[in-house]
Amino acid sequence: MKKTAFAIASHPDDIDYMMAGTLVCLKNAGYEIHYMNIANGSCGTNQYDRETIIRMRREEASTSAKVIGAHFHESITDDLEVFYTKELLERLIPVVREVNPEIILTHGPYDYMEDHTNSGRLAVTAAFSRGMTPAPCVPQVAPVNSKVTVYHSMPHSITDQLRRPIVPGIFVDVKEAVELKKQMLSCHISQGAWLDSSQGSSFINDMVNRSRYFGKMSGKYEFAEGWIRHNHIGFCEPGDDPLKEALGEKAAINEEFENSIKIDFWD
Repeated sequence: MKKTAFAIASHPDDIDYMMAGTLVCLKNAGYEIHYMNIANGSCGTNQYDRETIIRMRREEASTSAKVIGAHFHESITDDLEVFYTKELLERLIPVVREVNPEIILTHGPYDYMEDHTNSGRLAVTAAFSRGMTPAPCVPQVAPVNSKVTVYHSMPHSITDQLRRPIVPGIFVDVKEAVELKKQMLSCHISQGAWLDSSQGSSFINDMVNRSRYFGKMSGKYEFAEGWIRHNHIGFCEPGDDPLKEALGEKAAINEEFENSIKIDFWD
C-alpha cells in the first residue's frame, strides 16, 4: 500500500509558508504528497475584484504544488467563510477518504486567525470520520479504515491569539527544502504587494527567518519546521509517529515537550 501525506491548510500560500518543507522531506522518503487549501483566496487583495483574485490565486497555488510534485485539490469555500459547518465537512470528508493519508499536516487550534483554526478543525473531523459510514459525504465516497496521524503546524505568528509562545513537539530538518519553498512562495505573485501593504512584511524573507528560528530552537538543525502531534484517540495507535519514523534523523523529538505531556495511563 502506498504511503500518502496530505497537507490541508486554509489559504493559498499557507502550505508553502508553514508546511511544504516537511512535505518535500516526506516525498523524498517515498510518500505521495497532496496539497489542498480550504479557502480560495477570495479576499487576499486590495486591487482586484473577487472573481479575478480567485482565478489568480488558484493558478498560483496550482503552480506552487507542481514545484514539489504534489497532487492539487480544489478549494471549497471563500476566505472568511471557513466555518465549522456540516456543509464544509461533507465536502472535505470525501477528499480525505479518497486520498486516504497516513499523515495529515494542518493548522493548529492555537493559530492567530479563525480561518486557520477552523481549517484545522475541519481537517481533524474529516480524518476522525474517515471510517464512519453514515458521516455526511458529498459526493459519497466509501469509508476507509486505515490509521492516520495528524500533525499541527506552528502558527504564522509563532504565538497563539493571546501572544503566548507555541512550542513544537517535533522538529523537521527542512534545509534541503528552503530553496523549493522560496520557489513555491514566488508563485504567489498576487500576494507580494498585498502582504507588504497589509501586514508590512516580505513573506519569503519571513519564511526563511521562521525556518531559521525553529532550526535554532531545535538545537540540531539550521532550518526547521515545527509540529505538534494530535491526540491519537480515534486516529491511530498511542505510539504512532509516522513522521518521525519516515524521516529518521531529519526529525527530532522535543523531549522536554513530550515529557511535559506524558501520561502513564497510556504507557
